[in-house]
Amino acid sequence: MPGLNTVWTPLRSYISTTVLIVLLTMVLKPFGLAFDLVNIAIIYLLPVLFSAVFGGLGPAFYAAILGVLAFNFFFVPPVLSFSVSDLRYLVSFGVYLAVAALTGSLAARLKQQVLYSKQKEAHTAALYALSKQMSANADIHSMLDNFSRQVSQTFDMEIAIYLADDRNKLALAHGSANLPDYRQENAEVSVAARLFEHGGEAAGMRISRLHEVTGYFIPLQTEDRKYGVMALYPKQERTEITTEQKRLLEALGSLAASAIARFKLAEEAKIAQITAESERLRTAILNSVSHELRTPLAAIIGSATGLIEGEHLFSSEDRMELLCTIRDGALRMNRLVVNLLSMVQLESGMLRLKKNWCDVEDLIGVTLSQVKDFQQHRKLRAELPDDGPIIVLGDEVLLEQMLVNIVSNAIKYSPDYSEIVLSVRIGEDMIVISVSDAGIGLNEYEYDRIFEKFYRSDKARQITGTGLGLAICKGIVELHEGTIAANPNQPQGTVVTITLPLNKQDTLPAAAQERGTKNHDYE
Repeated sequence: MPGLNTVWTPLRSYISTTVLIVLLTMVLKPFGLAFDLVNIAIIYLLPVLFSAVFGGLGPAFYAAILGVLAFNFFFVPPVLSFSVSDLRYLVSFGVYLAVAALTGSLAARLKQQVLYSKQKEAHTAALYALSKQMSANADIHSMLDNFSRQVSQTFDMEIAIYLADDRNKLALAHGSANLPDYRQENAEVSVAARLFEHGGEAAGMRISRLHEVTGYFIPLQTEDRKYGVMALYPKQERTEITTEQKRLLEALGSLAASAIARFKLAEEAKIAQITAESERLRTAILNSVSHELRTPLAAIIGSATGLIEGEHLFSSEDRMELLCTIRDGALRMNRLVVNLLSMVQLESGMLRLKKNWCDVEDLIGVTLSQVKDFQQHRKLRAELPDDGPIIVLGDEVLLEQMLVNIVSNAIKYSPDYSEIVLSVRIGEDMIVISVSDAGIGLNEYEYDRIFEKFYRSDKARQITGTGLGLAICKGIVELHEGTIAANPNQPQGTVVTITLPLNKQDTLPAAAQERGTKNHDYE
């Protein structure tokens, strides 16, 4: 059936031209004596124009010859005969054929230019639409999948895309859904590899198999780098690629190469950024750890050495003080190690919540007991709603670590004999925990930055610390789908506010008849 259509399409133009001249002759014949022969000859140019516009140059020449024959047979004396009584009509016939040929050529050329313009417009629109779709893809694999599908549907071809790996060797990166297995064998790969290694323009190559098949290979390259090769295989045997299709395919190849280059550059930039960030973190961790470990280690070594070498020189009170110094140094190093491990787990995504029902009052009680040993002369006060237990769903250990880090920071940066307040407030769908101190405070622009890793305020440079505590707190709060923020306290200090989601079923019925606030002071 495809061969029949191929024969019928041009034949239809010649049949239409014949029918048009026959009808025109039948119309003009009754008025032949009334019209001048020159006018009739001009009228016979109309089928030539129509044939040139709708059929092409071949039907136009056919219309010109058939028109001359019809004009001679039916209108030139002697009529109903191809003989000519006046030889001057032969010159007229020659001029008519020349005019018809010129007119048909111009009309056919105009038609070709219109078709070419429409084709260029369609190709430009296709390139624009495909470029928009490719720019919307998030990764190179989805981009190649979308690109292959569009090219395969548009040109009725199977497509294979070979990209260079880390060793600069070509490997099949993507292929059409219906790409036969034999298309992925060594012959195709070797042709693509040869074009990739030696460069050059796009090439059509014929590969011998049981059936002779034509493949068209297009290099995917930019001005400064080669990325791979695109191979196109017609689905029908011996289907040739037109010149215009080759131009469009080369434009598509350039578009694909640009998109691949964009993804490759983005990946390289991301890797460079990660490498730089890793190096920065490594340097910061080494600096912080070396600084933070030096002080407690020196205190532990000094106290232990004193106890060993001067056993008879110290009283029981002195020995107890040295032992407390050793314990405090060990606790300080333990907090540092816990913070480092927590930050590693947060950064790697390995930290997982073990959710249980947690009593907020118990969380605050455990927190205050853990910081009691180094609160010194500061006063800690907890303000809790007096309407029964407050139960939240979360990881008890991580929530305690978060509160300990925040309260420890408040103690570290607050003067002696100042007050630190932990308050709890319940909203409609959230619980708000605030820790306020009367410490050194922060600059206005630093309240958002203190939750960044290793960030330390200019006001806190003289106080030891790693800058990890609040960053860990932020990660823990976000794992619980909450928020954390810092704001200035009045008249002095900082307020850190933690907001955690609270469902109605998270609160237990009130245990007291009167609503109020329970205050717990810890001196």
